[in-house]
Amino acid sequence: MSIFGHIEVAPADPILDTTRRFKEDTDPRKINLGVGAYRTEEGKPYILGVVREAEEELLKELGVSNDKEYQTIDGPQELKSVTQKLVFGADSESVATGRIASVQALSGTGSLRVAAEFAKTHLPEKKNIWISNPTWGNHTAIFKKAGLSVHQYPYWNAAAKELDFAGMINALENEAEEGDMILLHACAHNPTGVDPTREQWEKIAEVMQRRNLFPVMDSAYQGYASGCLDYDAWAIRHFVSKGFEMFMCQSFAKNLGLYGERIGMLHVVCKSQPEATAVLSQLKLVIRPMYSSPPCHGALLVIKILSNEERFALWREQLKEMADRILEMRKILREGLEAKETPGRWSHVTDQIGMFSYTGLSKEQCHHLSGKHHIYLLDSGRISLAGLNKGNIQYMIDCTDETVRACPSS
Repeated sequence: MSIFGHIEVAPADPILDTTRRFKEDTDPRKINLGVGAYRTEEGKPYILGVVREAEEELLKELGVSNDKEYQTIDGPQELKSVTQKLVFGADSESVATGRIASVQALSGTGSLRVAAEFAKTHLPEKKNIWISNPTWGNHTAIFKKAGLSVHQYPYWNAAAKELDFAGMINALENEAEEGDMILLHACAHNPTGVDPTREQWEKIAEVMQRRNLFPVMDSAYQGYASGCLDYDAWAIRHFVSKGFEMFMCQSFAKNLGLYGERIGMLHVVCKSQPEATAVLSQLKLVIRPMYSSPPCHGALLVIKILSNEERFALWREQLKEMADRILEMRKILREGLEAKETPGRWSHVTDQIGMFSYTGLSKEQCHHLSGKHHIYLLDSGRISLAGLNKGNIQYMIDCTDETVRACPSS
């Protein structure tokens, strides 16, 4: 009898399985709308020009001013400085006074995992975390693995295809307990693409402050959502300006196209510099037995881009181009469906923002799209707009129209 004989095959990850099925499909018309990675007009992975330039510079410096030695547990000090200024603002009081404890982490997933482990160990009154319904598929697993109790607050109004703001506020007011953590998507909510307005963010902050709820901000799309780094950081900066202590989890997978580099940051906003020093020391003790120290290459790339004025300005331009292409795909998709008088209302496609759209398509319709038309998307109806381009979007419009008519939603 094998010691492993009792182990069952785990269910496939829905996003990765969508990619697998897409790759196995030999139909030339196939489209992958599952993976959350930017694609060019030709459907190819995109390497930003500033990343190429930084890579070339790093190669020239290899063995001179950079090497492949182990990094410190918390990552380079310069990385902390440039990433803090990016997300909190160059003139941020919290940055200037040194009351932010920052550590490099394994992209957004790693920063969330470290934050969860730290909260479980050092903030014993904060055993509960509330996440939006729906949310990114990995959020629940991350927090449960850390031993936190995961709850959901309403977020998506399926009938109206918009934010369920009343439901969200009711949960914060009447269901969450004092001291609970609240996970908030800083911009470009995944998977719905629906963000609160600034007035709604102000209300969320007011309720959370009054009820002593602790923010956990997840920022995976700064600059990629609207095309403006500062606009996409507004909610984060608003919460900091209101005096919140908070976790801020930052990823550079999407906005720098560094998916495989696994480069992210965890910032812990504290009340004072001595508190930040103590928090940093304990964050290191969380990281050390988890993965010891972070990889260096992605960190060096981020430093090269964010610390160089010309390169930083060029990155802003390239971010705007990426965001604008996604916005253009939204516009063409909506107008195409409306021109064909496809049943239903499609204004939500352009009301949403960021890489993803919660289309409102049913599970049956999603299966019809993939089974008959070779268009792969999640069963929830979430699509990645990055998978669309001018060469395939009319096919997407035509197939969506046929699908909605052939499989009417209940």
